[in-house]
Amino acid sequence: MREYLLTLCITAAVTYLLTGPVRKFAIVAGAMPEIRARDVHREPTPRLGGIAMFFGLCAGLLVADHLTNLSEVYESNEPRALLSGAALIWLIGVLDDKFEIDALIKLGGQMIAAGVMVMQGLTILWLPIPGVGNVAVTQWQGTLLTVALVVITINAVNFVDGLDGLAAGMVCIAAAAFFMYAYRMWYGHSIEAAAPATLFAAVLMGMCLGFLPHNMHPARIFMGDSGSMLIGLVLAAGAISVTGQIDPDAMSLFAGSEKEAVHQMVPVYIPLLMPLTIIAIPAADLILAIVRRTWRGQSPFAADRGHLHHRLLEIGHSHSRAVLIMYFWSALIGFGALAYSVHSASMWIVLGVVALSAVGLVLLLLPRFTPRAPRWAERFVPPRYRRRRRRGEETDLLSAPGASSAAYGMGAADDEPRQPETRTPVAAGVSRVNGATAVGGRSRALDRRKAGSSR
Repeated sequence: MREYLLTLCITAAVTYLLTGPVRKFAIVAGAMPEIRARDVHREPTPRLGGIAMFFGLCAGLLVADHLTNLSEVYESNEPRALLSGAALIWLIGVLDDKFEIDALIKLGGQMIAAGVMVMQGLTILWLPIPGVGNVAVTQWQGTLLTVALVVITINAVNFVDGLDGLAAGMVCIAAAAFFMYAYRMWYGHSIEAAAPATLFAAVLMGMCLGFLPHNMHPARIFMGDSGSMLIGLVLAAGAISVTGQIDPDAMSLFAGSEKEAVHQMVPVYIPLLMPLTIIAIPAADLILAIVRRTWRGQSPFAADRGHLHHRLLEIGHSHSRAVLIMYFWSALIGFGALAYSVHSASMWIVLGVVALSAVGLVLLLLPRFTPRAPRWAERFVPPRYRRRRRRGEETDLLSAPGASSAAYGMGAADDEPRQPETRTPVAAGVSRVNGATAVGGRSRALDRRKAGSSR
């Protein structure tokens, strides 16, 4: 465990220290596009945060190669396969952050990066199927499954990267749950084939933790596609390593039989193949975005303001609270599946997940149930907790000495429509640009004009 913690700390430190210089380089290089219709920040913010994350990845893998207990991981070709695919996808992301390349070109680059990993041995060899056991796949089937998993995971993470600190935090939570699962298999069951996936998860946590201090709201720098696609690929590589290369026959020594071993590993195995548990929120956002855009007759790659985090802002949540709610659901699903994989026969785990889900729903819908203070206490509470008054009562209150509409939270009369809030973006290249600012109140009638590529 100490070697993994050291690798995590080195990765986080390198990423954190390099993010500041990378931000200055991004400003000089002009990787700071103007505000788009679907963006929630109000000032042009530099991208290219993935540069620091990539060098953090390289530093973590280099340190692990010189540690006694982790050097055995490099007897396989998986770390080199990951680094090769990561370098390719990172280069494509850097070009997109600067020049905004076409979405189909990025999709082709993602498939090529996955193919590079397959050629170097990081591929799915077999699938554990409940009730059947271990099912071997052909080379072409394994290649198609690997490419599909990589592309789905990369785009799921890329789609959710819409708020400050959202993608890095959610992937960090997923990597933490994944690390605990893979480490249990490696250390608890002595399955050495799980060591590469454990290393990938530790490095991924370090990349996200090192970048988050610069990316929390208000963000001073965005990871851009160079970062979102990179961490998506690393997460997919760990899933491929632990899902398709660990033989359930080894687990049968601890579970009694191969079928029981497959059943024990189902709560995390199957969701990793089609990321529905560890990155359930990004995957759901990806599916909903594709359905929504194709239903409207648009391209699945056409960006809009209909993502889950945008809808949280429309409901009335603040920027920070929307991010924390997404964190909560990611942790609940990821660690809930992890706990179920350890004690699948415990009913308390299911009841706990159900109870926490109810709490999450209450927090999600909290702006819909804004409490109203009684009339005698309205002078002592913020305007949003005061009851709306009729026109005659408003006139009487406003005619009182020292009374004002702002003091009572009253604008136009209740029967008069309120004017939507106008957003005045700051043009790129202006001085004093240091990141996104608070969003504040947002009108329900949001501008849903056609926007450019993803952030």
